[in-house]
Amino acid sequence: MKYTHKDMGSYNIHLIKTDKYKTITVRVMFRRKIEKSEITLRNVLTSLLVYSTNKYDSKRKMTIETQDLYSAAISVNSTRLGNYINTSFSLNVLNDKYTEKGNFKKSLEFLNEVLFNPDIEDKKFKEKNIDIIKNRIKNDLTSLKEDLNTYSMVRTMESFDKDSPISYRMMGYLEDLDEIDGSRLYEYYKEMLEKDIVDIFVIGNIDEAEIVKEIKKYFKLRVLKKIKLDYFLENKKVRRRKLLAKETVDANQSKVNLVCRIDKLSDYELNYVLPVFNMIFGGGTDSKLFKIVREKHSLCYTIFSQPKKLDKILIIRTGINMENQKKTISLVEKLLNDMKKGKFDSEDLRIAKEYFETAFDELEENPDSVIDMYASIFYLGGDELDEKRRKTAKVTKAEIVKVAKKVHIDTIFTLEGDKDEETGV
Repeated sequence: MKYTHKDMGSYNIHLIKTDKYKTITVRVMFRRKIEKSEITLRNVLTSLLVYSTNKYDSKRKMTIETQDLYSAAISVNSTRLGNYINTSFSLNVLNDKYTEKGNFKKSLEFLNEVLFNPDIEDKKFKEKNIDIIKNRIKNDLTSLKEDLNTYSMVRTMESFDKDSPISYRMMGYLEDLDEIDGSRLYEYYKEMLEKDIVDIFVIGNIDEAEIVKEIKKYFKLRVLKKIKLDYFLENKKVRRRKLLAKETVDANQSKVNLVCRIDKLSDYELNYVLPVFNMIFGGGTDSKLFKIVREKHSLCYTIFSQPKKLDKILIIRTGINMENQKKTISLVEKLLNDMKKGKFDSEDLRIAKEYFETAFDELEENPDSVIDMYASIFYLGGDELDEKRRKTAKVTKAEIVKVAKKVHIDTIFTLEGDKDEETGV
């Protein structure tokens, strides 16, 4: 793979040339400082942009056009990256080699239509389309409690730090929906084009000069913008006494989530030692949490841990019967302390590193994963794949113990199912 970055002043172009795929993927990423009050607004806007355009003014016409482009696919997704909200518009289309000459250019023109020629009248988005999108989002929000995994995490993070971006609901907020109208959406749309940092990633068997020429043709952004805000949230001290929070829901199962704060880590510890530590501790089916808490003691339906490096936390997630809550928490605490004492062996370390070797190999098989990697390198700094392999392979037991000592349980949130049956696991 060959990676090239081009600074166009008002946006960046990232070209990844490879013959591994039959498709070309274009991802246009808009990012800015995350504001809680803007999340629902942004969700409605971006959903509208991919719902219809000025030229293709119905969902049916949009679908027909993508079919005419040999089943090209356009999607949008917003995620939080530390202090930022990142909205990605993605186009995935077959290379012209497998369709017909000019199909990719037509697909790029269609993406341009989606982004820069919205379905508006009188400087407003059409209310009939807004109502469709708002109803869809409303249904998702009102049914949130039906997805215990998602709801338990939302409530966990709100309990952990209600004033931090950590607690923001990326699905949006019901109370904000009613305030959104066509005029406000259009103003926010213009603001997004003028103020958001923009990056365009293209991956596939591409002619780099031709791609740059086409992008310059369609992307007429002119405003120069610079990054001013760190991606990483600030390190906060762990509570002297663990915060215990609880909520009861109408469900047959309970969820217990533990949030750990992580002391300041070096870049090497953050990017290499922490992932290996997590893989041994709770990152997979060979981890201590899975093999001991779930398999040996049969205390959980599910249990795993995941680090959130931009937020400087590690989350331990469990699905249990409430009768096992105290035993589960006690055993999790013991296993974390065992990691701090170095109570794991060379075989644990070998299996964890082997997992990452396989993951690195598989990463190259997915164009979206490759874009994610290069985006992370560009935003946060870091290494390319070969260097990732080398540094992961050299992680030592002593380094893992050092990182484990920086992980502290801060908050324990219980989502208790009121129909939780004491049937065991």
